[in-house]
Amino acid sequence: MKSGRTLDLAVELKRQLKSKKDLVVPSSHMTCSTGESKLCSLLIHEADGLRAYETTELARRQLADKLKIPFAYFERMRQEQPALLDRNVNTWFGVEDENRMIRTLDGKVRAVLSSRYRRLDNFDLAEQVLPVLQRLPGARFESVELTDTKMYLKVVTPAVEYEVAPGDVIQAGVVVSNSEVGCGTLSVQPLIYRLVCSNGLIASDRSLRKTHIGKMIETGDEAVTVFQDDTLRADDKAFFLKVRDVVQAAVSEATFRQIGDKLQKTMGIRLTADLVKTVAVLANRYGLNEPERTGVLQHLIEGHDLSAYGLVNAVTHFSQEVGDYDRATEFESLGGKLIDLSQNEWKELVAA
Repeated sequence: MKSGRTLDLAVELKRQLKSKKDLVVPSSHMTCSTGESKLCSLLIHEADGLRAYETTELARRQLADKLKIPFAYFERMRQEQPALLDRNVNTWFGVEDENRMIRTLDGKVRAVLSSRYRRLDNFDLAEQVLPVLQRLPGARFESVELTDTKMYLKVVTPAVEYEVAPGDVIQAGVVVSNSEVGCGTLSVQPLIYRLVCSNGLIASDRSLRKTHIGKMIETGDEAVTVFQDDTLRADDKAFFLKVRDVVQAAVSEATFRQIGDKLQKTMGIRLTADLVKTVAVLANRYGLNEPERTGVLQHLIEGHDLSAYGLVNAVTHFSQEVGDYDRATEFESLGGKLIDLSQNEWKELVAA
């Protein structure tokens, strides 16, 4: 499992809580201003005057998508013809009759979202879930991270473990993840932790997912509506209580044994085809690039286990070498997808 930060996460979440602000803004009350700076800022008419917010790359991607401007062209205009970019964006702002949720942090626009976006914030989630995770018997926070797009809490409890083969022990865990910027659902998923190589596998079944979609937010009498943090917490308290219940279920003996049985069954599926072809089929099916394909193949060969179990472990072990934490977690989830394959799907893969 890829290492993350220490539990100074709580300190960073508190800092962000003071620095972030959410606004619901009619398109007609926003102006794109890039000019020679090439920074691409949004000027927003707030109650106390005009405020300028520099945009992050993700916010620009979302803005380009909502205005139906190809992002590559959006960025080319920003770098080479900033005045042209401003004219394009402001023209579409002027003809739109739509409210946008603008999420800011540290004075920058970090997300441009629909006014239907339901805010399920990291601080509130951590406040409700961390005490529950810390009460799990012998709880180990194996990996905790806060990326530009998501928060991750990956916790393992040695109280629930299983020997899938002599000397090969797995333990139960749970991964809680959330995105405040429209890059995924809030989810709680079972986690399998393999002691021999510190691999993490995220199971897709028995999980809780909550989409960030709610009621349309109107701007009311004021042109721009600003949401305070206490309002956000009150709206979502009931849902976070449900999250706590699902955390307990994710590390239950029944859930763990069911996933462990699926993992153990892959030991009996032999890789009968050329390994290079097998990994190539895997890469094409799940969107692995060339360095990722090479890395998985290397781990499969070095693992000396020419079974589906060896392939699953090659995928999850490679996640530890992936530089981007979000992408590394996707490899842990890919391990979970593989153990859910049917017999016919495995035949197509291992006999490629």
